[in-house]
Amino acid sequence: MNIDHVLEAIPPLSVYLLVGLVVMVESLGIPLPGEIVLVSAALLASSHSGLNPVWIGALATAGAIIGDSIGYLIGRKGGKRLFAWAGRKFPKHFGPDHIASAERMFHKRGMWAVFFGRFVAVLRILAGPLAGSLNMHYPRFLIANALGGIVWAGGTTALIYYLGVVADKWLKGFQWAGLGAALVIGVVVTLVLKKRMARHAAESASASSSSSEKNDAVA
Repeated sequence: MNIDHVLEAIPPLSVYLLVGLVVMVESLGIPLPGEIVLVSAALLASSHSGLNPVWIGALATAGAIIGDSIGYLIGRKGGKRLFAWAGRKFPKHFGPDHIASAERMFHKRGMWAVFFGRFVAVLRILAGPLAGSLNMHYPRFLIANALGGIVWAGGTTALIYYLGVVADKWLKGFQWAGLGAALVIGVVVTLVLKKRMARHAAESASASSSSSEKNDAVA
């Protein structure tokens, strides 16, 4: 069962909570498909009147901010030992190359690394713990974290929701256009067939009449 089926099978409140939970867990440093869940929920809301995109965006934003803050505290306490352990457990996300690249970005960009990290899959997982392990000043981290979470979660939800609405309207318009075209084609084909059948019947009647006249003449 994929994510879309799960979201369709549960009530709206559970959808909101699930989005917030998955985004939060991903943000604190555990590899989960937070962005996929958010996009799927926003797209579902565009065609499901019972789902409110505002709540999806709000819970995703809260999950992002809270998760990153928890990740920051974990990184502050665990430091390098945490990343060494995570590198053994999740080498595709926390390998030495990933950590070294992220550290260089944090040293170079500071708050901007936290903000823009929200939009990059690997950095979205690393941002909180890495900022904590590097002892970034928490108020600065919180500002960048909050702004990144609002723009990423709110912007993604709004963009996907409105694209879904537009696509749904376009597809409905396409369906009506297709239906209209099918009706027109059906009418045209029917008229052509009727005309041909009438002409064939007239030709058959004419041939039969000519044959009768010849028989009468012979007689």
